[in-house]
Amino acid sequence: MIIKKLSLVNYKNFSSKDFEFGEKLNCLVGNNGVGKTNVLDAIYHLSYTKGYFNSVSSQNIRYHSDFFVIEGIFAKDNRSEVVSCSLKRGQKKVLKRNGKEYEKLSDHFGLLPVVIISPADTDLIREGSDVRRKFMDSIISSYDRTYLTTLVNYNRVLSQRNSLLKYFAANHTFDANNIEIYNLQLVNLGEEIFLKRKDFLKEFIPIFENKYKEIIGTFDDTPEESVSMAYKSQLLNEDFCDLIKQNIDRDRLLQYTGVGLHKDDLIFSLNGYNIKKNGSQGQQKSFLIALKLAQYDFVKKHTGINPILLLDDIFDKLDENRVSHLIKLVSGEHFGQVFITDTHPERTKSIIKRVEKPYEIFNLETEN
Repeated sequence: MIIKKLSLVNYKNFSSKDFEFGEKLNCLVGNNGVGKTNVLDAIYHLSYTKGYFNSVSSQNIRYHSDFFVIEGIFAKDNRSEVVSCSLKRGQKKVLKRNGKEYEKLSDHFGLLPVVIISPADTDLIREGSDVRRKFMDSIISSYDRTYLTTLVNYNRVLSQRNSLLKYFAANHTFDANNIEIYNLQLVNLGEEIFLKRKDFLKEFIPIFENKYKEIIGTFDDTPEESVSMAYKSQLLNEDFCDLIKQNIDRDRLLQYTGVGLHKDDLIFSLNGYNIKKNGSQGQQKSFLIALKLAQYDFVKKHTGINPILLLDDIFDKLDENRVSHLIKLVSGEHFGQVFITDTHPERTKSIIKRVEKPYEIFNLETEN
């Protein structure tokens, strides 16, 4: 799968811009602020129905404009897919595939797989558990539509249960039968999510560990290291039904649901220690790249499609030698269409020429 053309109207810093991309390597170069990352974000937007860097779509409308439109023409399985996403201030987002509007945005998930590697990925290590859960959920949802539906339903029931707990507190009342209705729904949905997350990680973790070895194995100056990832869930050792009943007094006091799948986390380790506290900046960067390339392999395996790979400002992550190794890696037959952003055209061209693959370079400038 590749994206052949991209059209932007009032998207972020672009008033109107059209691109025609090559099938393999596409390099977007220019000074900071010209919109290189915004192009990648638009491609991501067409895949995931929201931006990678700002999920609040109304904030992606160009300053002083009332709407944005993104349209991409994709080639997939020897056919053309035209996908457009538009939003007008104060109205709902409209997503269309080949001219037909989706009733639910979630129906689009998995059609156009995209994997992005960006400096913003450090949030996976530095921020809270919700970021790591979203990473895990986005991968599973890319090939399992029922999982996404179950997750949406779980979050809806969770919100309703939390509202009921707030109602009880505000009115100094409690109805055990009423709360039990939500408990049963939450448990049934939660147990399904738990099993799918466990199955996913059982398969994903070895792929990730091998990918890390593959990446650092190309660097002569890197000492031998081992990475691991562990699933942290309250359901690993306790029954969800018992857990939620045991926690009811605390839930009533706090006015929200304190146990469940919404508390799950992923623990990232390097040589047996938490990478957030003990990993160097370089080790964390390699860890994150391995994580995203493992996502690429996993999605490719389960969808049969080469995702589009977006490499945003990778010189921020690695020195030039390591970037050269990475570009050589992702230029292989295993990978499909790749996008790269950089602030230095000469540096980009020098590295790209070494891999001897077809490439396109797009020089972006600030709009007047």
